[in-house]
Amino acid sequence: MNWDIIEGKWNEYKGKAQTQWGKLTDDDLDVINGRRVELSGKIQQRYGIAKDEAERQIDEWERRH
Repeated sequence: MNWDIIEGKWNEYKGKAQTQWGKLTDDDLDVINGRRVELSGKIQQRYGIAKDEAERQIDEWERRH
């Protein structure tokens, strides 16, 4: 899937993102607003993981949706 689609339909996808990454708050998801870089940064921050791991998780999540 093209990330532009997720970004454009973020209100539909943010619930799915919160299901995947339960530590992300509603405020986090509003700040992310569909931007992949922001999502990666928030995942790194909330879960204490490296950028490479956050990107891997996002890639996997993107493929499933």
